[in-house]
Amino acid sequence: MKKTAISIALLAMLTAVAASQSFAQAKIGVLNSQDVLEKSGEGKKVIARLQEKDKQNQAAIAKFDDDIRALQTKLNTQRITLTEDAVMQLTSDLEKKNIDRKRMAEDAYSGMQELTQRLFKKVQDELIPIVETLGKERGLDIIFDLAKSGAVYWSPAIEVSAEVIKRYDASKAGK
Repeated sequence: MKKTAISIALLAMLTAVAASQSFAQAKIGVLNSQDVLEKSGEGKKVIARLQEKDKQNQAAIAKFDDDIRALQTKLNTQRITLTEDAVMQLTSDLEKKNIDRKRMAEDAYSGMQELTQRLFKKVQDELIPIVETLGKERGLDIIFDLAKSGAVYWSPAIEVSAEVIKRYDASKAGK
């Protein structure tokens, strides 16, 4: 029994040493996908497109807000002079506008999420072959994405973001 525990402990230590030696020999690169998105020509186009769509959505919602305020003002200022039917009609119109605004905001939100995912996936799909080629050319075993890794420190010598941006822009220049 004691011999088995010692054997298991020895095996665990040998495995840990072997794993650390293998990891120490691995060639690693890091990529900041956020930088690629913000600094590449195509990434800038994606961000501009999303900002324009968001601006359009905000303008449409603001129109609803203006209509709602106008109805609310009319209802508040003319309540005394309006007939009961007219008050009920304005109240109904106000409720409908509020519902329409809420639906518009929900549709705009889900539309933005879908557009964001679609555009980011397109960029990612275009970047993967570039990153893979760069990794093979440099003999890297793995490339981490700094935007998603939670890395605290890395050597600038292993950063490949600038080269990825350069190659991505070059791949789009002919199109």
